[in-house]
Amino acid sequence: MSATKNYERSLERSRASLHHEERPRTFALAGVEWHLLDGVFAPPFSASTSVAMELLGLAGPAPAPWRGSFLEVGSGTGVIAVSAALAGCDRVTALDISEQAVRNTALNAVRHGVADRVRAVHSDLFQAVAPGDRHDTVYWHSNFVLAPPEYRYASVHERAYVDPGYGAHRRYLAECLSYVTPGGRALLHFSERGDLATLEAMAAECGHRLRELRSRTVREGAESVEYALLEITAAATGRRGAPSRPPLAAAAP
Repeated sequence: MSATKNYERSLERSRASLHHEERPRTFALAGVEWHLLDGVFAPPFSASTSVAMELLGLAGPAPAPWRGSFLEVGSGTGVIAVSAALAGCDRVTALDISEQAVRNTALNAVRHGVADRVRAVHSDLFQAVAPGDRHDTVYWHSNFVLAPPEYRYASVHERAYVDPGYGAHRRYLAECLSYVTPGGRALLHFSERGDLATLEAMAAECGHRLRELRSRTVREGAESVEYALLEITAAATGRRGAPSRPPLAAAAP
C-alpha cells in the first residue's frame, strides 16, 4: 500500500457527505435497499462499504454462507451487520460510537427481517461488550486515515473518516482477540489511504501481527484506491485456529 494520504482531504469528504444536497434517505447496495439517517456515514458517497462486502464474501457473484456469531465495531448504517445475519449468522452484535448509527443499524435490521438476530449497541469500541462475550468473527470497518494525535473531532461523523494518532486502532489491536472464540478470527478493513507501516508497528507492540487475506482496487473519482481485509493474530502462535465458517475462503479473490 502507498503512503498516508492527507487527512484533511478525508475531513473534506466527511463534510461533503454530511451536507450533500442530494444525500438520500435510502440507498441501494448489494441488490437491496437500506435506510440512511442524517449524521451517519453514507455508503453511496464511498466505495468502501461495497468493497468490504465483497472482501468479506457477503456480496458479489457468489456470496458465501456464514455461520456462528458476528461482532462488528463501527456498524454505521448496519449494512455489514445485517448482511451477516442474512447470510446465516445466528447472533450479530453491532457496535457504534454514534447513537444515530445505532438507530440506523436497528432500523435496517427491522427492514430486512433480522431484528431478532441483530443487536445494535452504543459503544466506544468494545466498551459495552461484556468480558468473556466471544464471537466467531470480530470485525472493524476502521476509520483508517491517520490524523495528528492532537486533532479534535468537529462532529461525530468525522469519527468514521479519521483516527487521531491511531488511538482507536491501537485499542482495537490490543483488545480484539479477547472477544474471539477459539477457532474464530479478528478482522480489520483497511485502505491505502491509511498508514499500514504504523499499523503493523502497533500490532507488533501489542504482541500481534497482521495478515492480508485479500484486497481490491477500485476507482473513486479521479483516484484508484486499494482496500484490504486484514486478519489479526497473536504473533507467538500465528492463526488462532481454523475458522468456524467458510466465507472468506469461498469468496472470489
